[in-house]
Amino acid sequence: MLGALALCRNIKWIRTVAVVGSLMLIGLSIWVLCDYLDNRAAGNMAEMLWVGSYPWFTPLNINLAVGVDGISIVMLLLSSIIVFAGSFASWKIEQPKEFFLWLILLSTGVFGFFISIDLFTMFMFYEVALIPMYLLIGVWGSGNKNYSAMKLTLMLMGGSAFLMLGLIGIYYHSAPEGGQLTWNILEIAQNASIEKGWQYFLFPLTFVGFGVLGAMFPFHTWSPDGHASAPTAVSMLHAGVLMKLGGYGCFRVAMYLMPQAANDLAWIFLILTGISVVYGAFSACVQTDLKYINAYSSVSHCGLVLFAILMLNTTAMSGAIMQMLSHGLMTALFFALIGMIYGRTHTRDVRQMGGLMKIMPFLAVCYVIAGFASLGLPGLSGFVAEMTIFVGSFQDSDFFHRFFTILACCSIVITAVYILRVVGKLLLGPVQDKHHLELTDATWWERTSTVTLILCVAFIGCFPNFFMNLIEFTFNPEFFRALMPAVN
Repeated sequence: MLGALALCRNIKWIRTVAVVGSLMLIGLSIWVLCDYLDNRAAGNMAEMLWVGSYPWFTPLNINLAVGVDGISIVMLLLSSIIVFAGSFASWKIEQPKEFFLWLILLSTGVFGFFISIDLFTMFMFYEVALIPMYLLIGVWGSGNKNYSAMKLTLMLMGGSAFLMLGLIGIYYHSAPEGGQLTWNILEIAQNASIEKGWQYFLFPLTFVGFGVLGAMFPFHTWSPDGHASAPTAVSMLHAGVLMKLGGYGCFRVAMYLMPQAANDLAWIFLILTGISVVYGAFSACVQTDLKYINAYSSVSHCGLVLFAILMLNTTAMSGAIMQMLSHGLMTALFFALIGMIYGRTHTRDVRQMGGLMKIMPFLAVCYVIAGFASLGLPGLSGFVAEMTIFVGSFQDSDFFHRFFTILACCSIVITAVYILRVVGKLLLGPVQDKHHLELTDATWWERTSTVTLILCVAFIGCFPNFFMNLIEFTFNPEFFRALMPAVN
């Protein structure tokens, strides 16, 4: 796909290659899903399917090791859908060839990360996904784009430094004494060779390293500025998929490989993520820029993902993965709509807009649907994800866990406040600028992008069991026996 784009010169062909390529990604993701379900139905109970390993650097036992489970497949589906929607949302972008080349490189890093089971390879794809962000924001962004791009890059690279130290430490404690060191996640988990003392040191490094990308408090400040300055498709992919690398990495690496430290130190990060949930929601209430409102909303929702993972039970963790899927779709829808509105009004300040429901009814209705999904309206994906998280989190009977669960539940009310406030100011009431009366509604490519995301949000809300069954199989009993020794 990258090669085809590089050879294109005509703008029409560039767009066609981008859209066809994204359709192929969706098709391949669906094929992998169907084959995965067939294998499970046939009795294949392996922890991961299609596991393969190809040597890269033998002296350090670095391999291109890949494999997928239910969680990986859900993330692949999410990524392919958002890339497809983002391609249509960027239909009129300037310098389209260069833009789509960098966007596809970013997507390559994301897909590679989700299928990697070798820690070094996973880290490499993690960096491949981060590096294009600087140019995509710095060149095609808006507002104070240079500052935002630099701040995002420096903070995420700082997180990568913590992460690399943690991964190197895991590698050097990956095998029993006298055994061969390995980067392979499955082999490390099987060996269970990381001593408890080292887990206490390495777990915070890896959790913070991934947590920075997941916008965990107090390392979240790069996110609102980065989202506000990024072009529409980059904001969609960034909030919809890239931030999910943080939650996925925390679960797949930190929690899975160092269960004893996760069990003993979870309370520390539970406090930080609980603050993220409430702080992000309150911060969204006082913003006037549409992108900043959605960016702080993402801090709250992504904090809820890490919060649920740290609850250390199947229900809450399943809710966390559902929240990653749900938030990815609805925040991509939000950013797509904000970009379309901004392209017409040339402002993102809600105080300067009003009455858009009668001017551009299609975009306005889509925005209302996105808002309802965000505040957890039954029948949409947000309700399923958040209710699963709260039910799972309330299973812990001690005061500490239940206090923070109730605190996190309060974010629903706060979310309703800023969503309904924005809907009232933006879509209803009098028109603030008479020139807005001349604006047009959505074009066919904009409708394609938004309808795709809305259908996915509604499908998850109406048929959640399909995804829950896919996710819950991943949480094998051995994992939880190691994670919660006190229960046994």
